Amino acid sequence: MRSNRATARAGVGLAATLPLLAGALAFGIPAAHAADDPGRDTLTGTKPAWATATADRGATPKGTRISARVHLAGRDASGLAAYAKAVSDPASPLYGKYLTPRQAQQRFGASKAQVAAVTSWLESAGLTITDVTPRYIAVTGDASAAEKAFGAQLHNYAKGSRTYRAPSRTASAPAGLKGAVLTVTGLDNAPHKATHKDQLPPPDDVFKNAGPFSSYHGSNVATTLPSVQGSKIPYAVEGYTGKQLRAAYGAGKRTGKGVRIAITDAYASPTIASDAATYAKKHGDAGYAKGQLSQVLPKKYTRTEECGAAGWYGEETLDVEAAHAVAPGADIVYVGAASCYDDDLLDSLGKIVDSRLADIVSNSWGDIEANETPDVAAAYDQVFMFGAVEGIGFYFSSGDDGDEVANTGTKQVDTPANSAWVTAVGGTSLAVGKGDSYLWETGWGTEKASLSADGRSWAGFPGAFTSGAGGGTSRTVPQPSYQKGVVPNSLAKANSSAGNRVVPDIAAIADPNTGFKVGQTQTFPDGSQRYDEYRIGGTSLAAPVIAGVQALAQEAHGGKAIGFANPAIYARYGSKVYHDVTDSPTHSTLAVARVDYLNGYDATDGLATSVRSLGKDSSLSAVKGYDAVTGVGSPAPGYVESWNRR
Repeated sequence: MRSNRATARAGVGLAATLPLLAGALAFGIPAAHAADDPGRDTLTGTKPAWATATADRGATPKGTRISARVHLAGRDASGLAAYAKAVSDPASPLYGKYLTPRQAQQRFGASKAQVAAVTSWLESAGLTITDVTPRYIAVTGDASAAEKAFGAQLHNYAKGSRTYRAPSRTASAPAGLKGAVLTVTGLDNAPHKATHKDQLPPPDDVFKNAGPFSSYHGSNVATTLPSVQGSKIPYAVEGYTGKQLRAAYGAGKRTGKGVRIAITDAYASPTIASDAATYAKKHGDAGYAKGQLSQVLPKKYTRTEECGAAGWYGEETLDVEAAHAVAPGADIVYVGAASCYDDDLLDSLGKIVDSRLADIVSNSWGDIEANETPDVAAAYDQVFMFGAVEGIGFYFSSGDDGDEVANTGTKQVDTPANSAWVTAVGGTSLAVGKGDSYLWETGWGTEKASLSADGRSWAGFPGAFTSGAGGGTSRTVPQPSYQKGVVPNSLAKANSSAGNRVVPDIAAIADPNTGFKVGQTQTFPDGSQRYDEYRIGGTSLAAPVIAGVQALAQEAHGGKAIGFANPAIYARYGSKVYHDVTDSPTHSTLAVARVDYLNGYDATDGLATSVRSLGKDSSLSAVKGYDAVTGVGSPAPGYVESWNRR
């Protein structure tokens, strides 16, 4: 399950959290299933790590209703991975030779015979087929039927303060199916707490930023506030707009015309069209042409209370407005999920791939890697690989809690950003100066100290870590080939001698203290709902910004799809097309002053004044060369045109 981060409205970008999957498929050929006995093929990763003997609370009652998805491996799973790799590699003769969805399905998807055989097996075990898609067969039935089908007893296990169902051994499928089954999801039900409210709630309560502000970095210096290491600091910007971001990242005259950007989140803002149009008009972005902004939505929504549905409206608003601000000529299609659960988010991604709804997909949601399970990881990676074959690139936020130690007590990365088949987008603090000039960037990492009671000092400066760009070394995903020779061994081999995937790949503006202004319909204290604007950040901002930049790059590429971009992104490493972002670009302490409303919308309950130090990302550091905060760096002028095919 994924739910919005509670801190999002306070200035960190809206990201989502939920238990996913472990990276069952790396950037290469998927491993074959090992057999427990000659008649069965085990479905690796279907028994979660928390289902231990000491946590076992006994057998699940036989009559318990089970809903599961049996994911289909297709005709040629190894061939799919190999083709996805080749078609994405600029050094390969197959580079850019994408397939249509129909061609991809015919070549790598499940055959009619495979679907029939899997269906027959499931029905013979007593399960009922509820849906058949190109990727999976959905079933329901009681626990006894599920146990018969998957060769594993279901038990209840203690996990924290709750008890959840899971297989007592790794699930399996009949060997006679000849590898037609990739995996099965739904046999364990952690952490599902489903509700059944199908109507979307009204917008969240209003959030506003207090001033004073800077209009660009350094334009308004806080002369009456205490100095920081001998120097006065500027107030935080009111929020950058598209004009400033386009200049910072070298958009030139490109607009992304002819490129399609998809955005996935849960639910859907009922006011997105009017909000986006109002925002574009107010800030000088090109207006939306007829059909330029569209939505693909589910028939109904579920788990709206559990997932905090209204919080996702702000995420959609940020993603749409940021992508359009950077690439005002690109078409944007919003593909909403029915809930914040994996199954529904996978369905939204699957819709994009099945009908090739877009060239570039921005995704500002995720969870910690410790919550991954390999079964769901395999399902996600399969969608990403089909996307790569079709020339679709997926971009995921790297997270907003740095190395995650402060949040979880364990150093880890976020997912699905850890997948070897997506572009993980890290975050920076961006300084845009007078005349929209690029001044510098540092890795996003914030430490906060409050103004002392007497107003003469910053109490406890530099203060405690509050948020920062996610990054680090995966514990589950092997090192992809495109990172070899670029990512230092100190990072790649931090968790194993063989090397693992390191996050992120590329970066853009994320720090809410140097953030982006958005406009959204919100609920005011008097109960009215109306449009207002506020500053926001997080890697939820960085992902759509990079998606917009990639749309500009695709336009420069002659309009031809860039597809899965990581091999090409790393091939440009070390060149001047990237800003090599470090934590000390000015060789001095970087900080801004910020004033906030205590109640989130006006001064009735008072103000809070603080200093926010920049470039302090937990244990992570932005250094010269590749790093685990900003990857290869952020796009510099020249990046977009480096994709020019001429």
